[in-house]
Parts: sequence; structure tokens; C-alpha cells
Amino acid sequence: MLNDGPLDLLIRQLSSLPGLGSRSAKRIALHLLTNKDKIMDPLAKNLEYVSSIIVPCQSCGNLDEGDTCRICRNPKRERNVVCVVASVADLWAIERTGSFKGIYHILGGTLSALDGIGPDDLNIEPLVENAKGGEITEMILALSATVDGQSTAHYINDQLHGSGINITRLAHGVPVGGELDYLDDNTISTALKARKSA
Repeated sequence: MLNDGPLDLLIRQLSSLPGLGSRSAKRIALHLLTNKDKIMDPLAKNLEYVSSIIVPCQSCGNLDEGDTCRICRNPKRERNVVCVVASVADLWAIERTGSFKGIYHILGGTLSALDGIGPDDLNIEPLVENAKGGEITEMILALSATVDGQSTAHYINDQLHGSGINITRLAHGVPVGGELDYLDDNTISTALKARKSA
């Protein structure tokens, strides 16, 4: 049985990571400890190194080396098109597709009355200020189809009203390869409302 020692602390820290429960954390801790030279020591050094050099980008909020991330430094990116996302994970998901060539703005979450997250708690004000610069022609609100995501999109849309910027949203509806019989009613309803010419 484990006590409140260093091993128990390691297991508790591992189990606090997303997707890991206490049983998985115990297995990982045991694997690390039985492979100290090959896995645990290099991992510990890499965690310390990454922690010391990775910081939020001053422009978009992405995580990278230095004050400006690789996306914002890339001269081939379209600076007039901004994709607004809630988190770095959302940015990574869009980048994984290789289909977006503009730049990003990370909000740091979504508005949530239940969690007490208001506009001042998010990175919305710099977005609105940036929009006033006149360089942006399109702003894509790539926020989740949840109540919080949609209320955040509405709020940003209201803040940018009259700016002359083309404000768009990601399409919602039937996923590629999806069968109607397996979709929920809300997804089908949204897809019907967002229908376009065939």
C-alpha cells in the first residue's frame, strides 16, 4: 500500500492530467520507475527544458519558443484573415488540417455564466482593438457549437458590428461520412438550416 511519500505524490500528479485516472497513473509511474535511464530521466529533463522556453505568443496566444510563434512569424500567412479560437488545442486542430492559411487569435476560453467567465476574463479586447487597425478583412469565429461557444461568437459579433469586417463562422451539421440515422436531432436541424445549393 502506498503512503504519502514521493511515489504517491507522483501518482497524484499524473492522475491530474487529462484522460488519466489513478489506475493509469499507477501504471505510468511504475513504467517510469522501472525505466529510469531510458524514459524517466530524459522525460524529466525535457519537461524542465520545455517549461523554460515555451511561452505564449504575444500576438495570438499560441505556445511556442520566443515572444512570437512560428505561425505569426511566417511571411506566407495571410494577415488579413483571422481565425478566432477558444484554446491552443483548437488552433492545433485547425493547423492539423493544413487548410487554413491566415493567422489566429486565441481567446483563452469561452463566456460562461455558470463558471463566472465574462468578457473581461477572455482575450476579447485585444481582438476588437486589432480589428480597428483596418488590415483585417475577414474574421472566422471557429468556436464550438455549445451554448457557451455560440454566446461568445454572438458577443464578438456584436463588438465588431459596423467594423466592415466580414465575420464568418464554421459550418455546422452533418459530418463527412456521417449517416443521418446515427446523428442527434440538433445536428440534423442545424444542417437543414445551413443548407446550400447542390
